[in-house]
Amino acid sequence: MSDLANTNLFEPLQVGRYTVQHRAVLAPLTRFRNDSIQGPTEHSVEYYAQRASKPGTLLVTEATFVSPRAGGYDAAPGIWSPEQAAQWKKVFDAVHAKKSFAFVQLWALGRASKPKALKARNLPFVSASAKYIDAKDQAKAETSGNPIRALSTAEVKQYVKDYARAAVSAVTAGADGVEIHGANGYLPDQFTQLISNERTDEYGGSVENRARFLLEIVDAVTAAVGDDRTGIRFSPWGEFGGMGGAKYNPEETFGYIFSQLEKSHPKLAYIHLIEPRTGDLHGSEQTLPGDNAFACKIWSGPIIRAGDYHNHFDAIKRDVADGRTLIAFGRSFISNPDLPERLQRGWELTKYDRRTFYSDSPVGYTDYPFYHKEKL
Repeated sequence: MSDLANTNLFEPLQVGRYTVQHRAVLAPLTRFRNDSIQGPTEHSVEYYAQRASKPGTLLVTEATFVSPRAGGYDAAPGIWSPEQAAQWKKVFDAVHAKKSFAFVQLWALGRASKPKALKARNLPFVSASAKYIDAKDQAKAETSGNPIRALSTAEVKQYVKDYARAAVSAVTAGADGVEIHGANGYLPDQFTQLISNERTDEYGGSVENRARFLLEIVDAVTAAVGDDRTGIRFSPWGEFGGMGGAKYNPEETFGYIFSQLEKSHPKLAYIHLIEPRTGDLHGSEQTLPGDNAFACKIWSGPIIRAGDYHNHFDAIKRDVADGRTLIAFGRSFISNPDLPERLQRGWELTKYDRRTFYSDSPVGYTDYPFYHKEKL
């Protein structure tokens, strides 16, 4: 048995309306392996079923577009159409056959999108404000003939409806819940953070106004599918996507958001925090300044924490000791479909191959072996 076997990592926990049987969670992982209608494939069904193999596992799916205008990556999935939902149903059925749970991560790119791809669909390149991530992105947008612009107030409200419709689509197809992607510099984060929000209407300026878009999404999604089927992901200290990190006082901004969630939505399934030791999404060893302890003092419900935990077993032991924390694993769950079992038994972990993360092949997707097969 491993050092983790007798920790809270392998104790049941009530997460929204569900009881997970352990606290090792599949983190949301973009894999770019979807089909021409932006729906999951048969390989996707196998991929999620493999990672649901230990009964009672919580899986958060790859980020999934809430509407066509929210997208811009061809190989990433959506869940706005009946055809997409029908393909997602196969994933959910496979996960449920293993007696596990699936939450769909709801995604809108904003300025993180590809303006040329949006132009081909006659869709605008938008954000909270007409502010690019950097000069390189500005050049691409202007060359494509699709320069960035701020969403109108009316368009913001349409996006809120997109999230609610997508949540209903997911749950109707069999998902156990949804996770609002409020992290990593995507559209809700672009509104939340001062570095990207220069608006002067009801969605800009004060922290209350900058948080309004995200909190309206939460209100709409929970009204549609229930607080206990809704989670939200945050990266308070992150700099990915041109976000401000520690330089922009995330404790004030996100502290306000967490306090509003605690006040108005205390029965949310969970909040999901990216740890500052994960500097970006591409494997940098950079460690950002900051500490998510402030969030844990404000929010009293379940918390998922993510960020290089497969290299920090002492941090796992420390963080799960509070009795309400789950740990999300990303890269190590890619290369170890039976990761929870390996962690519990102390079995060796298979190393991941970063070169296969975003290809269109089953190689590096469904071909990583289970431990008992690997050792035969």
